[in-house]
Amino acid sequence: MAMVFLADIPPHRCRVPQLNSSAFSLDLNYSIPLQEVKGKVILSRCTRFKEQVGSATGFGNETEGCLDGWEFSKEQYISTIVTEWDLVCDDAWKAPFTVTVFFLGVVTGSILSGIISDRYGRRFIFFATMAVQTVFSILQATSTSWEMFCILYFLVGMGQIANFCAAFILGSELLVRNIRVNFALLGIPVCYAVGYTALPMFAWFIRSWRILLIALSLPGFLYIPLWWLIPESPRWLLSQGRLIEAEVIIQAAAKKNGITPPDVIFKQEACEQLMENNNKEGQQLYTWLDLVKTTNIRNITFINIIIWIVISMTYYGMSLNTPNMDGDPYLNCLVAASSEFLGYGCIWFFVRYVPRRVTLPFTMILSGTLLLLIKFIPEDLQSLSTALVIIGKTGVTGAFGFLYLYSTELFPTVVRNMALGATSMSSRVGSTVSPYIAYMGTYNKVLPYIVMGGTTVITGVLSLMLPETKGEELPEFIHQVKPIRCICVKQRTEDGQRQKGDTQVENGVNKLLL
Repeated sequence: MAMVFLADIPPHRCRVPQLNSSAFSLDLNYSIPLQEVKGKVILSRCTRFKEQVGSATGFGNETEGCLDGWEFSKEQYISTIVTEWDLVCDDAWKAPFTVTVFFLGVVTGSILSGIISDRYGRRFIFFATMAVQTVFSILQATSTSWEMFCILYFLVGMGQIANFCAAFILGSELLVRNIRVNFALLGIPVCYAVGYTALPMFAWFIRSWRILLIALSLPGFLYIPLWWLIPESPRWLLSQGRLIEAEVIIQAAAKKNGITPPDVIFKQEACEQLMENNNKEGQQLYTWLDLVKTTNIRNITFINIIIWIVISMTYYGMSLNTPNMDGDPYLNCLVAASSEFLGYGCIWFFVRYVPRRVTLPFTMILSGTLLLLIKFIPEDLQSLSTALVIIGKTGVTGAFGFLYLYSTELFPTVVRNMALGATSMSSRVGSTVSPYIAYMGTYNKVLPYIVMGGTTVITGVLSLMLPETKGEELPEFIHQVKPIRCICVKQRTEDGQRQKGDTQVENGVNKLLL
């Protein structure tokens, strides 16, 4: 999200060497033509009048490009990567593409993170990837060219997503079930929102992109003392046959909780049996093709992929579009970041009391509708437009956080990790497109909301077809995946499915009691 400020485009015009003053003044009308942008008449950003000897003004009516570079306003920023490397006019595509490069790094990191985490452990990868993210972010601030900046940003993206995944898995495997749900739905998202909220505060005080990037990277060194506080996942240690290390961690946790642990927690023969069972289960190999093997799982997979793409596109599109909103960009970013707290809090409440197949469509349709209404808001009611944007972003934020839980419950155990990897990777399609959705706002501030709102509403309606999973036993195998819900399905079929679901819930409760 730092690119909201690092890559913002200040007001600019062609540099005219013949003029002594670089200020934006009416005298420039003789040397630079006018153009209309967002309903306002401003000096042209990419053209100037050709110099003409003998003319009263010194310039003719023919135009040319900015052959001598550009003059950028320093009213809001001392520098951005746009002003540093003149990423405007013919090179304007480079600014949004910079964010796309980051998300390409995220895609690569998503593919590698699970493999290296399973191989080398959650804790080591957690700290190693934080080091990658911190060090390469600092190196970014020393970039001497746009190409160097992009290469380093790609590596930062790889480290960022791998760090997030390692943190999510480590926390989930260390915590008991009731705490684990709060950790996933509130712990990680709220901490993300805290960092997001701090961003505009940093940017308001630091107007130079290099110093801002360093300031945002330095907190990564605060992770160093945590090396001695955060343990490895006992579950991962057991899967590797490292019983003694796992026992030490469990005994330390027991002491902190005031519990006296037994002398021997894990018996050697029990762990050997566990590893033997894991090896036997590993003999049944599942591939990506299993996600489209049957009609039911194929429908669930395709619908989830579409939902992930659209929600990711809308979420990041709205976040990156903050500079194009009317009003102060720092305040707009702060309000947008603060809305995340409300979004995650509402989803946490919905998860406890509202059916799953109602939660997702409601948040998406509501958000998309509010974004579409922005087109009909008069120019003199911009505060109302901003309010609709913030409420819409709140809904999309909640839906984004909810997707992880809902997708986990829709897919069977045998392909669940693979399915989450496939759907979350598909979301990167939406995130790589999002910078260009936001870039539309530099020319037409309503168009991004029409695109995001329309696709979100359509996808919200599509999500109504997903089956209910709240309070039901998770599917273990592919043949247990539920069919999608269509209007043409007969009522008695739905009743039969509901009865079957009730039986599964009852059996699940009995298992828990036993």
